[in-house]
Amino acid sequence: MLKVGIVGFGFMGRTHYKCWKALDGAEIVAICDANPNIEEDTKRAVGNIGDPNETVDFGGLKLYSDFDKMLAEETLDAVSITLPTYLHPDISVKALSAGLNVMCEKPMALTAKACAPMIEAAKRSGKVLQIGHCVRFWPEYAKAKELLDSGKYGRVLAATFQRLGSPPTWSIDNWFLDEKRSGGVALDLHIHDTDYVQYLFGMPRAVCSFGSKTPGGGLAHIVTQYLYDDGKVVTAEGGWAMMPSFGFEMSFNIALEKATLIYDLTRDPMFRVCPAEGQAFTPEVEKGDGWFLQIAHFAKAVRGEMVRPITTLADSMNSVKIVDAEKESVAKGQKVAIRDA
Repeated sequence: MLKVGIVGFGFMGRTHYKCWKALDGAEIVAICDANPNIEEDTKRAVGNIGDPNETVDFGGLKLYSDFDKMLAEETLDAVSITLPTYLHPDISVKALSAGLNVMCEKPMALTAKACAPMIEAAKRSGKVLQIGHCVRFWPEYAKAKELLDSGKYGRVLAATFQRLGSPPTWSIDNWFLDEKRSGGVALDLHIHDTDYVQYLFGMPRAVCSFGSKTPGGGLAHIVTQYLYDDGKVVTAEGGWAMMPSFGFEMSFNIALEKATLIYDLTRDPMFRVCPAEGQAFTPEVEKGDGWFLQIAHFAKAVRGEMVRPITTLADSMNSVKIVDAEKESVAKGQKVAIRDA
């Protein structure tokens, strides 16, 4: 039985709680959060997708406000780190150095440079460090990757990815909207699609990005073209500029030589393959969502089971590196090469 702690208990902490609770062979024994009112605040509806009414049973759980105290008092096999991004490196390194396996939410860190100590700590400890790029595990996105890799429908001509919603104002002290702590819309939201672009097509040679800013000067919306040498057109758009009544959209359209792949969270059916010949259809996909599937994958790796390398630490750092370049492109108003790609 894996003994698990969760560090940070906002929307993503509760999401990890739900996933660990549903996983056989794992037990959540402790939660660490600086908020003294965590039990009451957990009842608030938050997040873009998922069940905001998921209940948390605090009975039998040890609650901590100090991570060092939790490390000293609990015997854990693994922790989920679901804290603001700027805390990921220090807390991950501390957990790995204490002999724990770490499931850390994305993005890995605020900059590519800040990712390096996490990778080094994982190597020194011999423990598993996995970054939560859940879109790679999301069933429809995973099936699209499978179809592209099969070559069944020919090469990709163009691909567009969108992730759009209203500002995430549900964090206790609004840390999401503080770019110094979250990285802002580009690093917190848009990186899902940046990472998936890398997963499908590898590192681009350059990016060309444009952004709209909030009155306070932070990015509200970003659009990026990822430049590859084979002529395909790849674009991703992410934004927190929509009104609350808009809801949330995550979608893609991938044009191949012999088919078009479509996914849109707001459609019914959400996922379709439109082949050159015959009717559009919805292929079977794995059950569950990307959050549960990534944690199940992590748990298998912790137990020493053979798992396919769906995401790597180098990939996670490279996704931050691409976003670094995207932000630079927005600031300079010009194409930016991906250094050391």
